Amino acid sequence: MRRMQLCLSAENKYCAVSQICKIEDAKMKEMLKYGVILGIVCLVSSSVLAVVNAVTEPNIEKQRLKQETGALSLIMPEASVFKPHTKEDKTNYYIAYGQDNKIKGFIIKAEGKGYSSVIEILAGLNEKLEITDIVIISANETPGLGSRVSEPSFIGQFKGKDIASIDNVQAITGATISSSAVIRAVKNYLTQLKPELEKELINAK
Repeated sequence: MRRMQLCLSAENKYCAVSQICKIEDAKMKEMLKYGVILGIVCLVSSSVLAVVNAVTEPNIEKQRLKQETGALSLIMPEASVFKPHTKEDKTNYYIAYGQDNKIKGFIIKAEGKGYSSVIEILAGLNEKLEITDIVIISANETPGLGSRVSEPSFIGQFKGKDIASIDNVQAITGATISSSAVIRAVKNYLTQLKPELEKELINAK
């Protein structure tokens, strides 16, 4: 009788362990199923995003280029032709010609890291390489703070400045990072491009 009880007890334990194993196997299969489903969802989502980017990116670039081209005449209205100068498939400045085919100045492209975005700038230069005007063509800075870099009270300070005097432009209180990024970007790009722009002027004579 004692032996029979022991056998029954062992059998019950075996059944219990077997049942637990079955439950664990079921859980594992369930987890595996959800893992596969999640993987498929992620794959489909990334594919959809890739397609959306492929479709929208050319339109975004086209719109950005249209905005940039439109800003050229605003910066230098006395010019009738703007010849882009490219380096590594990227336009870094425009040569502005008048109707007499003489160089009226240049418009350089500059960019700098602001508080929350990359700020893209166009800066007009006369033949003395003094700034005539600047336009912020792209910035996603904090509304009411960093976004003030587009205000006339700030960008108007650049007029007449050259490399030596651009540091006299005052940053905006409350938007120091964004406005300093604009000042620094214009100065750095002008410094880099100055020898090339001077060469363009010499060759045009």
